[in-house]
Amino acid sequence: MDVVVPDEGYRSGHVALLGRPNVGKSTLLNHLVGQKISITAPRPQTTRDQILGILSRPDGQLLFLDTPGVHSGYRSLNRHLLRATRGALESADLGVLVVEALLWTHDDAEALRWLQRVGIPLVAVVNKVDRVTAKARLFPYLQTLAERGEFAAVIPLSARKAADVERLADVLVPLLPPAPASFPEDQVTDRNLRFMAAEIIREQIFRQLGAELPYDTAVVIESYQVEGGQQRIEATIYCRRPGQKAIILGDGGSRLRVIGSRAREALQRLTEERVWLGLWVKQKEQWSEDRNILRELGYDD
Repeated sequence: MDVVVPDEGYRSGHVALLGRPNVGKSTLLNHLVGQKISITAPRPQTTRDQILGILSRPDGQLLFLDTPGVHSGYRSLNRHLLRATRGALESADLGVLVVEALLWTHDDAEALRWLQRVGIPLVAVVNKVDRVTAKARLFPYLQTLAERGEFAAVIPLSARKAADVERLADVLVPLLPPAPASFPEDQVTDRNLRFMAAEIIREQIFRQLGAELPYDTAVVIESYQVEGGQQRIEATIYCRRPGQKAIILGDGGSRLRVIGSRAREALQRLTEERVWLGLWVKQKEQWSEDRNILRELGYDD
């Protein structure tokens, strides 16, 4: 579909979602665009890439950049994650600082500093307000947050509530520059199915395994073919140590079968076609330093 050139007054631009890990940036993005395009799990730092989410409205098009949480690290992979975050900020017309209600940490302050250095309009989003039982504590928190920076707005919300998300979009569109749409109105991301398949598999690794092991894994799509209405996908899960490989496989391969089954179901919902998914596990201690693996993951130097 061709991009429709809208009337004057229409606005369009990139919106960088920034915050520390696990404040709900990916959940917010998924609800803004109305479709799951960024993986979520009850673990911090699940997002490893800059993911573009597209929300088209009659008055404008919002190009959301979901970024890895602001963090420190020195491995090659960590450097690529921070580079993705910096890249999002360099192309952004508007910054959104996402924080968790009643919390303010060193990482929150660091995320705000990153945004302030760019010199773009800023909006603060206070997520998870539905979890605050003592509502009287929320107002002073919002006042203090408003004093931490020059925000065009401070928006308390729950990323899971449609009305809250719509209210946020209403605030963001007028802050964008006048510009035509960059994508067709029915497109919600710029990522292809190969990328989405790897992310969906990685999400299931986070959901099925313990707190630490998923961070030592990577998923590489070895083959993605469409044959007669069926998506045929082969993928390798890399881990660092032999003991980790045994954990991922499970007793007689039982855990890997669960990961594969749940990922296949999610991929079938996404593609609306039958999916055959083959998963293999390989141990490679320094996979995050391997240029070939990083290149397959899309982290080109």
